[in-house]
Amino acid sequence: MKDVYTECPVFVNDTFRLRLVQETDAEELLSVYSDTRAVPLFNSDNCNGDDFYYRTLERMKQAVAFWEEAYRSRWFVRWIITDKTTGKAAGTIELFHRDSGDFFTDCGLLRLDLGSRFETQEIITGILQLILTPAYELFGCSMIATKAVPAAEKRRQALEQAGFCLSEQPLKGHDGTEYNSYYYLSKERV
Repeated sequence: MKDVYTECPVFVNDTFRLRLVQETDAEELLSVYSDTRAVPLFNSDNCNGDDFYYRTLERMKQAVAFWEEAYRSRWFVRWIITDKTTGKAAGTIELFHRDSGDFFTDCGLLRLDLGSRFETQEIITGILQLILTPAYELFGCSMIATKAVPAAEKRRQALEQAGFCLSEQPLKGHDGTEYNSYYYLSKERV
């Protein structure tokens, strides 16, 4: 498979299209990142205090510009998730390879930010099916991990249905902070 940072793949199923986020997506994504029911379910662990609640187009543009720079710098890939029936943004999904001194090493860390109307077990399952299998090779990892807070009941159900297990081990941030509510799926279980 090609280097994800040289040629970013597009993933498509009957309902959604995932492609690398671009500056022109900011206006579309503002509806997701200003959704007060969605923001509490986003994973902002280890993100230097950013809670991903953006109320202005200017702030959303800054976030997208950072995501584009992160891609060019090979820190992470963030795809926009477009609902094919409406042509509108449903959210974003981020992935990167993580090596660390904790349980979550050699890990593809996945962050899924969805507008609240897309936070259903069926939709989350469909999105995961698009990206899980290729993610192991794209990010050279032996497990995929993602956060699902207790309030994210539908997300937790989708993760468990996909074979993810809730970790008893915390993810340790770069400053030593411990983060909980992480689910993981080992490559051999896919």
